[in-house]
Amino acid sequence: MIRTRTLLITLLLAPLVAWHAAAQAQVPQNLDELWADFPQLDRDTPLEAETLKEWNEGEVVCRVVRFQVGVFKGSSSRVAAFYAFPTDGTKLPSLLQLHGGGQSASLDSVVTDARRGYVALSLNWGGNKLNFGRTTIVYDGPQTDWGRLDATHPPQRNKVNHFAGPLTPDEFTLDSVESPRNSNWFLVLMAARRAVTFLEQQPQVDPARIGVYGHSMGGKLTTDLAGIEPRIKAAVPSCGGGGDILESQTDLPGCVKKSPTALELACVSDNAYIPRITSPILWLSPTNDFHAPISNMAWNWRNLPDERTRFSIAPHLNHRHTDHHHVTQHLWFEQHLKNAFLMPCIPQLTLDLQAGDGIPAITVMQDESQSVQGVDIHYSTDPHELTRFWRTVQAVSDGQVWRASCPVLSLDQPMFAFANVIYQLPDRYHDIPVSAGNRPTGMFALSSRVRSVTADELRRAGVKATAVHERMIDDGSHGWRDWYHLNWDHPPLWQAVTRKVKDAQWRGPDGAQLAWEMKPAADCTLVIKVNTNSWGAFEPGKPAVDHVAEKQLRGSPDWQTVTVSLADFIPPLVNWRTVTELTLTPARDAAAGRQQRPAAGTPWQGPREIRNLRWEGGEDAQVNEDRGSGLDF
Repeated sequence: MIRTRTLLITLLLAPLVAWHAAAQAQVPQNLDELWADFPQLDRDTPLEAETLKEWNEGEVVCRVVRFQVGVFKGSSSRVAAFYAFPTDGTKLPSLLQLHGGGQSASLDSVVTDARRGYVALSLNWGGNKLNFGRTTIVYDGPQTDWGRLDATHPPQRNKVNHFAGPLTPDEFTLDSVESPRNSNWFLVLMAARRAVTFLEQQPQVDPARIGVYGHSMGGKLTTDLAGIEPRIKAAVPSCGGGGDILESQTDLPGCVKKSPTALELACVSDNAYIPRITSPILWLSPTNDFHAPISNMAWNWRNLPDERTRFSIAPHLNHRHTDHHHVTQHLWFEQHLKNAFLMPCIPQLTLDLQAGDGIPAITVMQDESQSVQGVDIHYSTDPHELTRFWRTVQAVSDGQVWRASCPVLSLDQPMFAFANVIYQLPDRYHDIPVSAGNRPTGMFALSSRVRSVTADELRRAGVKATAVHERMIDDGSHGWRDWYHLNWDHPPLWQAVTRKVKDAQWRGPDGAQLAWEMKPAADCTLVIKVNTNSWGAFEPGKPAVDHVAEKQLRGSPDWQTVTVSLADFIPPLVNWRTVTELTLTPARDAAAGRQQRPAAGTPWQGPREIRNLRWEGGEDAQVNEDRGSGLDF
């Protein structure tokens, strides 16, 4: 009996052994060669799926499952996952969730999706221990095990991170020669494709309605999976999948530029996968994301057709979204997997550089199939992708299109622009949280494509530099529009952050002090943090520095003036020239000067409002000079 079972296992694994032997014979040079053998591997290799634990969360069945990716170097590689579905559900649409770097599978995500009527699988590809979040479930069973490979993140055994490169072999790689199969992106994509196979074999799943989403590294995986997996019918990458821009592409303004090898560009980079995407795909990413630079995406996604592509871009944020952008993910799957919603078309943005007054003009045509609440135009002349401040102009409608003028301060910088159309969210979605644990939202936002023009194009078109430096940074008439918020629902820890003081139009004069008005309801300590040279914006290769000051405020129903000078900060600031961010918060930053300043006082109470943020004193003559308003990199 044992001998028969051994023979059976040998026969089942034979296709994998043959596949690997053939793979070693020739290094793949493109995606066709890289994935040519996958269909046979997937067909001939048993998943050996197992349910390791099962329980109920209300009307949702939850399971810990594990299945085999393949047998590599004589050892089985298996990934664990959370699997959830509505009780008694059959032939339902399904969603595959791919977590980000350093994270693990999300139980909250699959339960949330199941409550919305989907079957959901969250793949624990990174190899960290399964996290059960807020539940009291106890589990000490098998976890993800990559066998003799190490595709975990961060690496658990290999000292080399084969997500960042290189493609050279070591004891934990698949091939013994330099090969794209040595990239962990290849191995995790294989696991994701096997996860699709797992889903289509489940009785709860309609195999014709499978979608995928993921954040950060999961966003790249989502984009790439959509490029090679025909079984994916809808995709939403978040903060990942924008692709590479080469250092040689000097004619493209902005962008984060790299120098991948030819083999990486052909087999590992998003650039190889993006043109192959045929399923409907929604780009969900903010303007200042470090992992998915917005200008990279604008160029690499330029040829994906409008009819099956949408964008939802939150201004000012890095690696996160506001609620009315995040909810578009749910709406996208409601349309393409349930046929329960119809997403408006992409807003069409036109950038007119030859307006009669020499001021760039932007017009936006929007789809009014849903109720339009407003149109915001965002533009910038800062070429530094990650620290760019996006100016917001509320467009005005003439009944047919929305229009706005966008004056510039200098003709020596490029210009970038996009628009957000804000729609009323249909009533039936008001009670659905936009993500696990988040509150519902009453709006959703769709974005135009991101447009850019070079400084030469501005000059050739006859654009005039009509903007002037302004000492008034923010008069408060638009609330916190030019800021982004963190921990806003937590009074002791809220943060309001803006990059507006980096923009040359509002940059601080030498020797000036910063002043504004606020009205806390109780005595408290306000922490002011200024970040300089973030992401090497002014001095590439040198670190960013946080400068922190504290001000004691008295509780009052009246506005009170707060001022801060260069010398108030620890460490002191010499000038405002390399400031990239300004943060206001009642929370003391333990990472900055923790032994040099007293702890913050009573947590903030009352409204969080600001007005008349401005520069006082200093030398006006120097602020219009171009002192590194942004360096390309």
